[in-house]
Amino acid sequence: MDNFTDITYEVENGLAWITINRPERFNAFRAQTVDELVLAFKRAWASPEVGTICLTGAGEKAFCAGGDQKQRMETGDYGPSQSGLFEVEALHRVMRDVPKPVIAAVNGLAIGGGHVLHVLADLTIAADTASFGQNGPRVGSFDAGLGSGYLARVVGEKRAREIWFMLRRLSAEEALDWGLVNKVVPAAELKDEVRRWAETMNAYSPTALKVLKQSFNSDTEHFVAIGNMAITTLKLFGEMPEAQEGITAFNEKRQPDFSQYRGN
Repeated sequence: MDNFTDITYEVENGLAWITINRPERFNAFRAQTVDELVLAFKRAWASPEVGTICLTGAGEKAFCAGGDQKQRMETGDYGPSQSGLFEVEALHRVMRDVPKPVIAAVNGLAIGGGHVLHVLADLTIAADTASFGQNGPRVGSFDAGLGSGYLARVVGEKRAREIWFMLRRLSAEEALDWGLVNKVVPAAELKDEVRRWAETMNAYSPTALKVLKQSFNSDTEHFVAIGNMAITTLKLFGEMPEAQEGITAFNEKRQPDFSQYRGN
C-alpha cells in the first residue's frame, strides 16, 4: 500500500505529515482510508528520520468529518479493507502507542470520528476557522470508550456530556477555553505553528518523550477495552431500525424521528 490514494505522507525536517486527502467528502474516512492511516503511522513510528507526527486534512474546510456516511448508506458498511475488518480501533491504538508526539492540525471541521482523532492526538493546534463536535446520536451512532470517557478526562464530565448529549458545536476559541485544544492560530499560520512545535520537541530526548507518553497513556488505558466492547455493540446496533433511521435521515437531509424508540 505504498501508493496511497486516500492520504498523503511526507517527512519534512523530522516531522511526518499525514494528511487525509478526501476533501470532496470533507476528509471523511472509509475503510481504505483507515488502512492507509494505520500504515502511515507505523511508517512514521519505524522511521529514524521522524521525531514528531502531524495528522491533518486536505483543503480548508475539514480536518475530518468522521466515518463516510455516504459510503455507509450506499453499501451498508465503510467499504473494503485489506483485512476485511474496519480497522478504526487499530487506528486509535496506533495513535496512542506510537512512541512519538502526535499533533493534530485542525484546519476545519473536526466532527464525529474526526473529532475523536484529534482528541486522541497528544496535542491539538487549531486554525481560527476550525470547529469541533460530535454527530453520533443524530445518525444512530456513538463512541463509548476513548471518544467519550477519555474526552471527559480532557474537558471534564459536564462538558463531555454536553458535547455528546447536546451535540454542541464549538468554535476554535471555545475549544481553547474548554481545554480541548492547545492553541489557536490564523488559518494561514497553522502549518508554520505545527512546524515550530515539532522543531521544539525534536530537539528533546526521544526516549524521554516516549516514556512520558506511555506514562500519560497508562492512566486511561482501560478506555481502550471499553471502546472495543462498544464497537461490538455499535455493529449490532447499526443493523437495527433505530440506527437505520439515523443514517437514512442524514442522507435524506431531514431530521430523524426516534420517538418510537424512547420506551426501549
